[in-house]
Amino acid sequence: MPRGDLYPHIAPYETGYLRVGDGHVIYWEQVGHPAGPAVLFLHGGPGAGAGTVHRRFFDPGFWRVVIFDQRGAGRSRPLGELAANTTATLIDDIEILRRHLGITDWLLFGGSWGSTLALAYAQACPDRVLGLVLRGVFLGRRSEVAWFLHGLAQFFPDAHDTFVSHLPEAERDDLLGSYLRRLTDPDPNVHGPAARAWSTYEGSCSTLLPAPEGVASFAYDRAALGLARIEAHYFAHDLFLPEAGLLGGMDRIAHLPGEIIQGRYDMICPPVSAFELAAAWPAARLNVIPAAGHSALEPGIRSALIAAVERFRAR
Repeated sequence: MPRGDLYPHIAPYETGYLRVGDGHVIYWEQVGHPAGPAVLFLHGGPGAGAGTVHRRFFDPGFWRVVIFDQRGAGRSRPLGELAANTTATLIDDIEILRRHLGITDWLLFGGSWGSTLALAYAQACPDRVLGLVLRGVFLGRRSEVAWFLHGLAQFFPDAHDTFVSHLPEAERDDLLGSYLRRLTDPDPNVHGPAARAWSTYEGSCSTLLPAPEGVASFAYDRAALGLARIEAHYFAHDLFLPEAGLLGGMDRIAHLPGEIIQGRYDMICPPVSAFELAAAWPAARLNVIPAAGHSALEPGIRSALIAAVERFRAR
């Protein structure tokens, strides 16, 4: 297989559902080498869920890959549930899953919100982490949320106009609050279209070049509801992060090796956050991909992620 290409499609060797409390049941799967070093894949969003393509970033002959859908996302149940759905409860879930699978420590691999959760988990449980591979860094700051809700209009005015136009004019002064009300409305005729509008907006801005098939996948009803509802919920609560933010806790993981992969033209998570993270983390290596946006599947990002995982294999 040529270096830098995704590994072939592979099925899990084990799957399951795990009760983690508060009425939540999370889906998990294991792929690759059962006796290999463990790597945990953390999906984005919050609420996006994991897909079969995410298994393909890792050499299945070497890594024991653990993938799970976070609370309310993907195949986890109940879909879109916001009760007891915070960053702290997700960290607890990761620890419950780690103990359930008998894993001592693992490499963390996450992009976008997955990078946020990876950093938060590592800061909470540094002794359980071998290192981190992060992509499209999102530090969960209010400025980053404001960029998503408003700033993207500077580069994607058409997509932003469609996003805003879903709301009646009287509701447009508070995009986040108005969308959250609609996304949590029990009527599918209200929350369904709102979820599709939110998710399509995000998908439209995620790649350097237009990718209609990718945008269509964001609009799929089940995926859209988990992503939009949970993302808006987290945005409204400052991502449930400490007041000092993730940069304020970098002393806890300063010793851990890291690989930061960042698209130069990432519009969802602008590069400034990756640069600020790298400046606060001397043990990390920052790799800016010149012709790439936000998506992990863009060729330059994809190749850099696979190479970064390979460098951990050699440690």
